[in-house]
Amino acid sequence: MRGTALAAALLALAACTVGPDFHPPKTTAPAQYGAEPGDVASTTYGGAMDAAWWRGFHDPELDSLVARLATQNLDLRTAAERVIQGRAQTEAALSQGLPHIDYTPSYTHSRQSPKGFISLVTPAPGAPLEYDLFKNMVSASWELDLFGRVRRAVEAERANTEAAEAARRAVALAAVSDLGQSYLSLRGVQAREAIARANLALAHQDTELVVTRFGQGVGTTLDVAQARAQEARIAATLPAFETTQAALINAIGLELAQPPRALERELRAPAAQPPVPPRVPVGLPSELARRRPDIVEAEAKLHAATAQTGVAVASFYPDISLVGDFGMQGLRFADAFNLPARAADIGPNIDLPIFQGGRLTAQLTLRKSQQREAAIAYQKTVLTAWREVDDALTAYAQAQKQRTDDARVVDESAKALAAAQAQFREGQVDYLNVVSARAGVLSSQSTLAQDDATIATDLVSLYRALGGGWQDVVGPTPVAPG
Repeated sequence: MRGTALAAALLALAACTVGPDFHPPKTTAPAQYGAEPGDVASTTYGGAMDAAWWRGFHDPELDSLVARLATQNLDLRTAAERVIQGRAQTEAALSQGLPHIDYTPSYTHSRQSPKGFISLVTPAPGAPLEYDLFKNMVSASWELDLFGRVRRAVEAERANTEAAEAARRAVALAAVSDLGQSYLSLRGVQAREAIARANLALAHQDTELVVTRFGQGVGTTLDVAQARAQEARIAATLPAFETTQAALINAIGLELAQPPRALERELRAPAAQPPVPPRVPVGLPSELARRRPDIVEAEAKLHAATAQTGVAVASFYPDISLVGDFGMQGLRFADAFNLPARAADIGPNIDLPIFQGGRLTAQLTLRKSQQREAAIAYQKTVLTAWREVDDALTAYAQAQKQRTDDARVVDESAKALAAAQAQFREGQVDYLNVVSARAGVLSSQSTLAQDDATIATDLVSLYRALGGGWQDVVGPTPVAPG
Protein backbone atom coordinates (compact mmCIF):
# COMPACT_ATOMS: atom_id res chain seq x y z
CA MET A 1 0.00 0.00 0.00
CA ARG A 2 2.81 2.40 0.84
CA GLY A 3 4.50 1.66 -2.51
CA THR A 4 1.24 2.30 -4.35
CA ALA A 5 0.73 5.59 -2.53
CA LEU A 6 4.29 6.67 -3.25
CA ALA A 7 3.91 5.83 -6.94
CA ALA A 8 0.64 7.77 -7.10
CA ALA A 9 2.31 10.77 -5.44
CA LEU A 10 5.19 10.66 -7.89
CA LEU A 11 2.77 10.49 -10.85
CA ALA A 12 0.86 13.47 -9.47
CA LEU A 13 4.07 15.45 -9.11
CA ALA A 14 5.19 14.42 -12.59
CA ALA A 15 2.02 15.99 -14.00
CA CYS A 16 2.95 19.30 -12.34
CA THR A 17 4.51 21.75 -14.80
CA VAL A 18 5.26 25.13 -13.31
CA GLY A 19 5.53 28.39 -15.21
CA PRO A 20 3.18 30.14 -17.65
CA ASP A 21 1.34 28.18 -20.32
CA PHE A 22 1.44 29.56 -23.85
CA HIS A 23 -1.74 30.80 -25.48
CA PRO A 24 -1.65 32.05 -29.09
CA PRO A 25 -2.05 35.83 -29.11
CA LYS A 26 -5.34 37.16 -30.40
CA THR A 27 -5.36 39.86 -33.05
CA THR A 28 -8.34 41.77 -34.36
CA ALA A 29 -7.94 41.93 -38.13
CA PRO A 30 -9.90 44.43 -40.24
CA ALA A 31 -12.89 42.98 -42.06
CA GLN A 32 -11.42 43.83 -45.46
CA TYR A 33 -8.55 45.66 -47.07
CA GLY A 34 -8.89 49.32 -47.94
CA ALA A 35 -10.87 50.13 -51.07
CA GLU A 36 -8.79 50.94 -54.14
CA PRO A 37 -9.83 52.58 -57.42
CA GLY A 38 -11.85 50.22 -59.59
CA ASP A 39 -11.29 52.04 -62.88
CA VAL A 40 -8.03 50.21 -63.64
CA ALA A 41 -7.20 47.36 -65.97
CA SER A 42 -6.26 44.89 -63.21
CA THR A 43 -8.47 45.00 -60.13
CA THR A 44 -8.13 43.30 -56.75
CA TYR A 45 -10.87 41.42 -54.90
CA GLY A 46 -11.27 39.29 -51.79
CA GLY A 47 -11.11 35.85 -53.39
CA ALA A 48 -8.80 33.00 -52.39
CA MET A 49 -5.23 34.05 -53.11
CA ASP A 50 -3.29 32.06 -55.71
CA ALA A 51 -0.07 30.89 -54.06
CA ALA A 52 1.52 30.11 -57.46
CA TRP A 53 1.00 33.71 -58.59
CA TRP A 54 3.81 33.66 -61.18
CA ARG A 55 1.71 31.36 -63.40
CA GLY A 56 -0.74 34.23 -63.83
CA PHE A 57 1.83 35.97 -66.05
CA HIS A 58 1.68 33.04 -68.52
CA ASP A 59 5.42 33.23 -69.12
CA PRO A 60 7.08 29.79 -69.57
CA GLU A 61 10.54 31.22 -68.88
CA LEU A 62 9.42 32.68 -65.54
CA ASP A 63 7.77 29.36 -64.65
CA SER A 64 10.99 27.53 -65.45
CA LEU A 65 13.12 29.83 -63.31
CA VAL A 66 10.81 29.52 -60.31
CA ALA A 67 10.73 25.72 -60.65
CA ARG A 68 14.50 25.61 -60.07
CA LEU A 69 14.45 27.64 -56.87
CA ALA A 70 13.50 24.82 -54.49
CA THR A 71 16.60 22.77 -55.27
CA GLN A 72 19.14 25.41 -56.33
CA ASN A 73 18.68 28.45 -54.07
CA LEU A 74 21.49 28.59 -51.50
CA ASP A 75 19.53 30.60 -48.95
CA LEU A 76 16.81 27.95 -48.99
CA ARG A 77 19.37 25.22 -48.44
CA THR A 78 20.84 27.17 -45.53
CA ALA A 79 17.38 27.63 -44.00
CA ALA A 80 16.73 23.89 -44.37
CA GLU A 81 19.89 23.14 -42.39
CA ARG A 82 18.64 25.41 -39.60
CA VAL A 83 15.43 23.39 -39.42
CA ILE A 84 17.50 20.20 -39.10
CA GLN A 85 19.55 21.88 -36.36
CA GLY A 86 16.38 22.84 -34.51
CA ARG A 87 15.09 19.29 -34.60
CA ALA A 88 18.42 17.99 -33.32
CA GLN A 89 18.27 20.45 -30.42
CA THR A 90 14.74 19.27 -29.66
CA GLU A 91 15.93 15.65 -29.58
CA ALA A 92 18.77 16.65 -27.26
CA ALA A 93 16.32 18.37 -24.91
CA LEU A 94 14.00 15.34 -24.99
CA SER A 95 16.87 13.08 -23.96
CA GLN A 96 17.21 14.96 -20.67
CA GLY A 97 13.89 13.47 -19.54
CA LEU A 98 14.81 9.88 -20.37
CA PRO A 99 16.85 7.37 -18.36
CA HIS A 100 20.59 7.49 -19.04
CA ILE A 101 22.57 4.25 -18.90
CA ASP A 102 26.36 4.08 -19.09
CA TYR A 103 28.68 1.10 -19.12
CA THR A 104 31.84 2.00 -17.19
CA PRO A 105 34.40 -0.79 -16.81
CA SER A 106 37.60 0.33 -15.10
CA TYR A 107 40.92 -0.79 -13.74
CA THR A 108 43.02 0.92 -11.09
CA HIS A 109 46.30 0.03 -9.40
CA SER A 110 46.52 1.46 -5.86
CA ARG A 111 49.06 1.58 -3.05
CA GLN A 112 47.93 2.71 0.41
CA SER A 113 50.31 4.67 2.61
CA PRO A 114 51.06 2.92 5.92
CA LYS A 115 51.21 6.38 7.49
CA GLY A 116 47.87 7.46 6.06
CA PHE A 117 44.30 6.69 7.15
CA ILE A 118 45.11 2.96 7.09
CA SER A 119 47.21 3.52 10.22
CA LEU A 120 44.00 4.28 12.13
CA VAL A 121 42.81 0.71 11.86
CA THR A 122 44.41 -2.70 12.22
CA PRO A 123 44.67 -4.36 8.82
CA ALA A 124 43.88 -8.04 8.52
CA PRO A 125 46.95 -10.25 8.71
CA GLY A 126 48.64 -10.42 5.33
CA ALA A 127 46.45 -7.67 3.83
CA PRO A 128 48.45 -5.99 1.08
CA LEU A 129 48.87 -2.25 0.93
CA GLU A 130 49.28 -2.44 -2.85
CA TYR A 131 46.56 -4.03 -4.99
CA ASP A 132 44.64 -4.01 -8.29
CA LEU A 133 40.89 -3.25 -8.50
CA PHE A 134 38.80 -4.38 -11.43
CA LYS A 135 35.27 -3.01 -11.98
CA ASN A 136 32.64 -4.05 -14.52
CA MET A 137 29.79 -1.65 -13.72
CA VAL A 138 26.62 -0.24 -15.32
CA SER A 139 25.50 3.21 -14.15
CA ALA A 140 21.94 4.51 -14.60
CA SER A 141 20.25 7.81 -13.83
CA TRP A 142 16.81 9.25 -14.48
CA GLU A 143 15.73 12.81 -13.80
CA LEU A 144 12.10 12.60 -12.69
CA ASP A 145 11.31 16.14 -13.89
CA LEU A 146 8.63 16.51 -11.22
CA PHE A 147 8.20 20.24 -11.84
CA GLY A 148 8.49 20.31 -15.61
CA ARG A 149 11.90 21.90 -16.15
CA VAL A 150 12.78 19.40 -18.90
CA ARG A 151 9.28 19.50 -20.38
CA ARG A 152 9.43 23.28 -20.63
CA ALA A 153 12.87 23.07 -22.25
CA VAL A 154 11.52 20.60 -24.82
CA GLU A 155 8.55 22.89 -25.44
CA ALA A 156 10.90 25.81 -26.06
CA GLU A 157 13.05 23.83 -28.51
CA ARG A 158 9.99 22.66 -30.41
CA ALA A 159 8.82 26.25 -30.69
CA ASN A 160 12.28 27.28 -31.89
CA THR A 161 12.08 24.57 -34.55
CA GLU A 162 8.69 25.94 -35.64
CA ALA A 163 10.30 29.38 -35.87
CA ALA A 164 13.12 27.94 -38.01
CA GLU A 165 10.56 26.33 -40.33
CA ALA A 166 8.68 29.63 -40.61
CA ALA A 167 11.98 31.42 -41.32
CA ARG A 168 12.60 28.88 -44.09
CA ARG A 169 9.25 29.79 -45.62
CA ALA A 170 10.13 33.47 -45.34
CA VAL A 171 13.36 32.78 -47.24
CA ALA A 172 11.37 30.99 -49.95
CA LEU A 173 8.95 33.92 -50.14
CA ALA A 174 11.80 36.40 -50.49
CA ALA A 175 13.57 34.23 -53.08
CA VAL A 176 10.59 33.82 -55.39
CA SER A 177 9.66 37.49 -55.01
CA ASP A 178 13.18 38.72 -55.73
CA LEU A 179 13.50 36.41 -58.72
CA GLY A 180 10.11 37.50 -60.09
CA GLN A 181 10.90 41.18 -59.71
CA SER A 182 14.33 40.79 -61.30
CA TYR A 183 12.88 38.89 -64.24
CA LEU A 184 10.04 41.35 -64.84
CA SER A 185 12.43 44.27 -64.47
CA LEU A 186 14.71 42.61 -67.05
CA ARG A 187 11.88 42.40 -69.54
CA GLY A 188 11.05 46.04 -68.86
CA VAL A 189 14.64 47.13 -69.52
CA GLN A 190 14.71 45.08 -72.72
CA ALA A 191 11.49 46.79 -73.86
CA ARG A 192 12.99 50.22 -73.21
CA GLU A 193 16.15 49.26 -75.08
CA ALA A 194 14.08 48.09 -78.05
CA ILE A 195 12.26 51.43 -78.04
CA ALA A 196 15.57 53.30 -77.96
CA ARG A 197 16.96 51.23 -80.84
CA ALA A 198 13.82 51.79 -82.90
CA ASN A 199 14.06 55.53 -82.30
CA LEU A 200 17.76 55.41 -83.13
CA ALA A 201 16.96 53.85 -86.51
CA LEU A 202 14.36 56.55 -87.19
CA ALA A 203 16.78 59.26 -86.06
CA HIS A 204 19.35 57.83 -88.47
CA GLN A 205 16.82 58.09 -91.29
CA ASP A 206 16.15 61.69 -90.29
CA THR A 207 19.87 62.42 -90.39
CA GLU A 208 20.15 60.99 -93.90
CA LEU A 209 17.18 63.10 -94.98
CA VAL A 210 18.70 66.28 -93.52
CA VAL A 211 22.06 65.56 -95.17
CA THR A 212 20.32 64.99 -98.50
CA ARG A 213 18.38 68.24 -98.18
CA PHE A 214 21.59 70.03 -97.26
CA GLY A 215 23.25 68.66 -100.39
CA GLN A 216 20.34 69.99 -102.41
CA GLY A 217 20.86 73.42 -100.89
CA VAL A 218 17.63 73.30 -98.86
CA GLY A 219 18.92 72.61 -95.35
CA THR A 220 21.53 74.26 -93.19
CA THR A 221 24.61 73.12 -91.33
CA LEU A 222 22.65 73.71 -88.10
CA ASP A 223 20.02 71.21 -89.20
CA VAL A 224 22.71 68.62 -89.95
CA ALA A 225 24.41 69.17 -86.59
CA GLN A 226 21.12 68.92 -84.70
CA ALA A 227 20.18 65.68 -86.51
CA ARG A 228 23.53 64.08 -85.80
CA ALA A 229 23.45 65.24 -82.17
CA GLN A 230 20.00 63.71 -81.69
CA GLU A 231 21.20 60.39 -83.11
CA ALA A 232 24.23 60.45 -80.80
CA ARG A 233 22.10 61.22 -77.72
CA ILE A 234 19.85 58.25 -78.39
CA ALA A 235 22.85 55.96 -78.99
CA ALA A 236 24.36 57.14 -75.69
CA THR A 237 21.41 55.64 -73.76
CA LEU A 238 22.11 52.07 -74.93
CA PRO A 239 25.17 51.24 -72.72
CA ALA A 240 23.12 51.92 -69.57
CA PHE A 241 20.49 49.43 -70.73
CA GLU A 242 23.18 46.83 -71.36
CA THR A 243 24.64 47.36 -67.90
CA THR A 244 21.27 47.04 -66.20
CA GLN A 245 20.42 43.88 -68.13
CA ALA A 246 23.71 42.25 -67.16
CA ALA A 247 23.15 43.09 -63.49
CA LEU A 248 19.58 41.70 -63.52
CA ILE A 249 20.65 38.49 -65.27
CA ASN A 250 23.40 38.01 -62.68
CA ALA A 251 20.88 38.67 -59.89
CA ILE A 252 18.62 35.94 -61.25
CA GLY A 253 21.64 33.66 -61.58
CA LEU A 254 22.58 34.22 -57.95
CA GLU A 255 19.09 33.19 -56.85
CA LEU A 256 19.68 29.91 -58.69
CA ALA A 257 23.26 29.47 -57.40
CA GLN A 258 24.72 30.12 -60.85
CA PRO A 259 28.00 31.97 -61.56
CA PRO A 260 27.93 35.34 -63.36
CA ARG A 261 26.82 35.22 -67.02
CA ALA A 262 25.65 31.59 -66.70
CA LEU A 263 22.11 32.58 -67.76
CA GLU A 264 23.26 35.07 -70.38
CA ARG A 265 22.28 32.93 -73.37
CA GLU A 266 18.95 31.99 -71.80
CA LEU A 267 17.81 35.48 -70.81
CA ARG A 268 19.64 37.90 -73.08
CA ALA A 269 17.23 37.45 -76.00
CA PRO A 270 14.50 40.12 -75.64
CA ALA A 271 11.00 38.97 -74.80
CA ALA A 272 7.73 40.80 -74.30
CA GLN A 273 6.80 42.16 -70.88
CA PRO A 274 4.35 39.61 -69.41
CA PRO A 275 0.92 41.22 -68.85
CA VAL A 276 -0.67 41.21 -65.40
CA PRO A 277 -3.93 39.27 -64.92
CA PRO A 278 -7.18 41.26 -65.21
CA ARG A 279 -8.30 40.29 -61.70
CA VAL A 280 -6.09 39.64 -58.68
CA PRO A 281 -7.48 37.75 -55.64
CA VAL A 282 -5.95 39.01 -52.39
CA GLY A 283 -7.82 36.97 -49.78
CA LEU A 284 -9.05 38.36 -46.46
CA PRO A 285 -7.08 40.14 -43.70
CA SER A 286 -8.06 37.41 -41.22
CA GLU A 287 -6.08 34.87 -43.28
CA LEU A 288 -2.90 36.92 -43.34
CA ALA A 289 -1.59 35.82 -39.92
CA ARG A 290 -1.59 32.14 -40.93
CA ARG A 291 -0.06 32.76 -44.35
CA ARG A 292 2.71 35.29 -43.67
CA PRO A 293 5.82 33.38 -42.53
CA ASP A 294 7.15 36.31 -40.48
CA ILE A 295 3.97 36.37 -38.36
CA VAL A 296 4.14 32.61 -37.79
CA GLU A 297 7.82 32.95 -36.86
CA ALA A 298 7.10 35.78 -34.41
CA GLU A 299 4.39 33.69 -32.72
CA ALA A 300 6.73 30.69 -32.45
CA LYS A 301 9.43 32.87 -30.89
CA LEU A 302 6.88 34.15 -28.36
CA HIS A 303 5.99 30.54 -27.57
CA ALA A 304 9.66 29.69 -27.06
CA ALA A 305 10.19 32.70 -24.79
CA THR A 306 7.15 31.71 -22.71
CA ALA A 307 8.46 28.17 -22.31
CA GLN A 308 11.91 29.47 -21.31
CA THR A 309 10.19 31.46 -18.57
CA GLY A 310 8.78 28.14 -17.35
CA VAL A 311 12.29 26.67 -17.30
CA ALA A 312 13.45 29.58 -15.13
CA VAL A 313 10.52 29.09 -12.74
CA ALA A 314 11.20 25.34 -12.45
CA SER A 315 14.82 26.08 -11.51
CA PHE A 316 13.59 27.25 -8.09
CA TYR A 317 12.17 23.78 -7.33
CA PRO A 318 14.01 20.62 -6.22
CA ASP A 319 15.61 18.50 -8.92
CA ILE A 320 15.11 14.82 -8.06
CA SER A 321 16.91 12.02 -9.89
CA LEU A 322 17.08 8.28 -9.43
CA VAL A 323 20.65 6.97 -9.69
CA GLY A 324 22.08 3.52 -9.40
CA ASP A 325 25.11 1.36 -10.13
CA PHE A 326 25.23 -2.40 -10.67
CA GLY A 327 28.04 -4.73 -11.64
CA MET A 328 30.95 -6.76 -10.39
CA GLN A 329 34.23 -5.73 -8.84
CA GLY A 330 37.17 -7.54 -7.38
CA LEU A 331 40.91 -7.63 -6.83
CA ARG A 332 41.39 -10.07 -9.69
CA PHE A 333 40.40 -9.66 -13.33
CA ALA A 334 38.27 -12.82 -13.23
CA ASP A 335 36.21 -11.42 -10.32
CA ALA A 336 35.01 -8.57 -12.57
CA PHE A 337 32.96 -11.18 -14.45
CA ASN A 338 31.99 -13.35 -11.48
CA LEU A 339 28.42 -12.99 -10.20
CA PRO A 340 29.33 -13.54 -6.51
CA ALA A 341 31.52 -10.41 -6.81
CA ARG A 342 28.50 -8.28 -7.64
CA ALA A 343 28.01 -4.86 -6.08
CA ALA A 344 25.13 -2.40 -6.37
CA ASP A 345 23.78 0.84 -4.99
CA ILE A 346 20.59 2.75 -5.81
CA GLY A 347 18.76 5.72 -4.42
CA PRO A 348 17.35 9.15 -5.09
CA ASN A 349 19.51 12.22 -5.56
CA ILE A 350 17.89 15.51 -4.54
CA ASP A 351 19.32 18.86 -5.64
CA LEU A 352 17.60 21.67 -3.74
CA PRO A 353 18.74 25.23 -4.54
CA ILE A 354 19.18 27.14 -1.29
CA PHE A 355 21.53 30.00 -2.03
CA GLN A 356 22.59 30.88 -5.59
CA GLY A 357 23.70 34.46 -5.07
CA GLY A 358 20.67 35.83 -6.94
CA ARG A 359 21.41 33.88 -10.12
CA LEU A 360 18.00 32.18 -10.35
CA THR A 361 16.12 35.42 -9.65
CA ALA A 362 18.10 37.28 -12.30
CA GLN A 363 17.53 34.46 -14.77
CA LEU A 364 13.78 34.59 -14.18
CA THR A 365 13.74 38.38 -14.59
CA LEU A 366 15.65 37.98 -17.86
CA ARG A 367 13.25 35.35 -19.22
CA LYS A 368 10.18 37.38 -18.32
CA SER A 369 11.63 40.43 -20.06
CA GLN A 370 12.42 38.35 -23.15
CA GLN A 371 8.87 37.04 -23.14
CA ARG A 372 7.45 40.59 -23.05
CA GLU A 373 9.86 41.64 -25.80
CA ALA A 374 8.70 38.73 -27.98
CA ALA A 375 5.08 39.76 -27.44
CA ILE A 376 5.88 43.32 -28.54
CA ALA A 377 7.75 41.99 -31.59
CA TYR A 378 4.74 39.86 -32.53
CA GLN A 379 2.40 42.84 -32.32
CA LYS A 380 4.70 44.97 -34.47
CA THR A 381 5.09 42.17 -37.03
CA VAL A 382 1.31 41.92 -37.46
CA LEU A 383 0.88 45.68 -37.79
CA THR A 384 3.76 45.84 -40.27
CA ALA A 385 2.18 43.10 -42.36
CA TRP A 386 -1.16 44.94 -42.60
CA ARG A 387 0.66 48.16 -43.50
CA GLU A 388 2.70 46.47 -46.23
CA VAL A 389 -0.42 44.96 -47.79
CA ASP A 390 -2.22 48.30 -47.75
CA ASP A 391 0.79 50.11 -49.25
CA ALA A 392 1.16 47.45 -51.94
CA LEU A 393 -2.53 47.65 -52.88
CA THR A 394 -2.28 51.42 -53.23
CA ALA A 395 0.94 51.26 -55.26
CA TYR A 396 -0.52 48.65 -57.64
CA ALA A 397 -3.66 50.66 -58.34
CA GLN A 398 -1.90 54.01 -58.67
CA ALA A 399 0.77 52.61 -61.00
CA GLN A 400 -2.01 51.55 -63.37
CA LYS A 401 -3.64 54.98 -63.24
CA GLN A 402 -0.29 56.58 -64.01
CA ARG A 403 0.12 54.30 -67.03
CA THR A 404 -3.23 55.45 -68.38
CA ASP A 405 -2.07 59.07 -68.22
CA ASP A 406 1.32 58.23 -69.74
CA ALA A 407 -0.35 56.35 -72.61
CA ARG A 408 -2.13 59.58 -73.57
CA VAL A 409 1.23 61.35 -73.51
CA VAL A 410 2.60 58.77 -75.98
CA ASP A 411 -0.31 59.35 -78.37
CA GLU A 412 0.02 63.11 -78.26
CA SER A 413 3.81 62.98 -78.62
CA ALA A 414 3.48 60.80 -81.72
CA LYS A 415 1.07 63.32 -83.23
CA ALA A 416 3.45 66.19 -82.44
CA LEU A 417 6.36 64.35 -84.07
CA ALA A 418 4.37 63.62 -87.21
CA ALA A 419 3.33 67.27 -87.48
CA ALA A 420 6.91 68.52 -86.92
CA GLN A 421 8.28 66.16 -89.57
CA ALA A 422 5.66 67.26 -92.11
CA GLN A 423 6.30 70.93 -91.45
CA PHE A 424 10.07 70.40 -91.70
CA ARG A 425 9.74 68.69 -95.08
CA GLU A 426 7.60 71.62 -96.28
CA GLY A 427 10.20 74.08 -94.99
CA GLN A 428 7.82 75.67 -92.47
CA VAL A 429 10.04 74.94 -89.39
CA ASP A 430 13.68 74.15 -88.80
CA TYR A 431 14.93 70.74 -87.66
CA LEU A 432 15.03 71.77 -83.99
CA ASN A 433 11.28 71.19 -83.83
CA VAL A 434 11.73 67.64 -85.06
CA VAL A 435 14.51 67.04 -82.52
CA SER A 436 12.32 68.26 -79.69
CA ALA A 437 9.32 66.22 -80.84
CA ARG A 438 11.34 62.99 -81.24
CA ALA A 439 12.86 63.46 -77.78
CA GLY A 440 9.33 63.72 -76.43
CA VAL A 441 8.28 60.52 -78.21
CA LEU A 442 11.31 58.59 -76.97
CA SER A 443 10.83 59.82 -73.41
CA SER A 444 7.10 59.03 -73.34
CA GLN A 445 7.52 55.57 -74.90
CA SER A 446 10.30 54.70 -72.47
CA THR A 447 8.18 55.93 -69.57
CA LEU A 448 5.26 53.78 -70.72
CA ALA A 449 7.50 50.70 -70.90
CA GLN A 450 8.78 51.50 -67.43
CA ASP A 451 5.16 51.80 -66.25
CA ASP A 452 4.44 48.28 -67.51
CA ALA A 453 7.45 46.93 -65.61
CA THR A 454 6.48 48.87 -62.48
CA ILE A 455 2.94 47.49 -62.56
CA ALA A 456 4.28 43.94 -62.87
CA THR A 457 6.84 44.33 -60.08
CA ASP A 458 4.26 46.09 -57.88
CA LEU A 459 2.03 43.05 -58.30
CA VAL A 460 4.90 40.83 -57.13
CA SER A 461 5.35 43.15 -54.12
CA LEU A 462 1.64 42.77 -53.37
CA TYR A 463 1.86 38.98 -53.41
CA ARG A 464 4.95 39.17 -51.22
CA ALA A 465 3.09 41.32 -48.70
CA LEU A 466 0.20 38.84 -48.79
CA GLY A 467 2.60 35.97 -48.00
CA GLY A 468 2.00 34.11 -51.23
CA GLY A 469 4.56 32.10 -53.16
CA TRP A 470 6.51 30.11 -50.59
CA GLN A 471 4.02 27.24 -50.67
CA ASP A 472 5.27 25.86 -54.00
CA VAL A 473 8.90 26.87 -53.52
CA VAL A 474 9.79 25.78 -50.00
CA GLY A 475 10.06 22.12 -51.03
CA PRO A 476 9.67 19.02 -48.84
CA THR A 477 10.43 18.96 -45.14
CA PRO A 478 14.22 18.75 -44.74
CA VAL A 479 15.70 15.55 -43.37
CA ALA A 480 19.21 15.20 -42.00
CA PRO A 481 21.49 13.09 -44.25
CA GLY A 482 21.79 9.56 -42.95
